Amino acid sequence: MTFTWSGGFTGPPVVAVGLEASAGFRSHRIAANSATSTTVHVLAASGVTLPGTGVLAAGQDAAGVTVHAVAVGA
Repeated sequence: MTFTWSGGFTGPPVVAVGLEASAGFRSHRIAANSATSTTVHVLAASGVTLPGTGVLAAGQDAAGVTVHAVAVGA
């Protein structure tokens, strides 16, 4: 997901990201960040619990996730 900043940052802003989704494990990373846009990559992984041990499957691109972002000048 790419957020386009119309504000006019002079350099890459400091960005905070939040995810809103159904139950399950989600992770995110900022893949690119510039004065005009920020790209966030979101993965989802299912979990398996074996006796006494939890294991996460390999992450896949997440669908149906709402991504919130706030940016402030550095």
